[in-house]
Amino acid sequence: MGLKGVTMSSVCVFCGSRFGKNGSYKAAAEDLGNAIAKEGMRLVYGAGDVGLMGTVARSCQDAGGEVFGVIPVHLFDREVGKRDLRTFVVTENMHERKKVMFMNSDAIVVLPGGAGSLDEFFEVLTWAQLDLHAKPIFILNIDGYWDTLVALVDQIVDDGFADASLKDLFRVVHTVPELINALPRVPR
Repeated sequence: MGLKGVTMSSVCVFCGSRFGKNGSYKAAAEDLGNAIAKEGMRLVYGAGDVGLMGTVARSCQDAGGEVFGVIPVHLFDREVGKRDLRTFVVTENMHERKKVMFMNSDAIVVLPGGAGSLDEFFEVLTWAQLDLHAKPIFILNIDGYWDTLVALVDQIVDDGFADASLKDLFRVVHTVPELINALPRVPR
């Protein structure tokens, strides 16, 4: 898909620092890291070497891809900062981490994760709602993991706390190939 010689340059992936209980989450992280590398994209992620974060990064690296990691100093030990990255940024806090990741990406993908992944998703969604960016946001809804999140956004709109256009600011996809095909291509 896309024009010859044209590719997405950087994809930010928000995901868990744990694996979760469903093995398909780890498999999706492996597939995504591999696909990002095979498509000639750069992975931008939270620089941890644990859970889905470490999996997506190692998979991308193993497939010859470029990985850009960003981690706040207070999580360096807890998330086992991945030291074998060519580009590695240590920030002072979580907000700065999100900003650096966002500023160095062309699209955002949310894999399964916990409160941190929700925080990251809602921050970039809010920025889009406020017209601060128009980068595509994708929820990779592996085995329905994010169904309740999508239902929550529907409820927010249904109860009048957001305009229906909020739902147009992100796209739900269910497989890595569906995601890769949906990513817009931009000149490198």
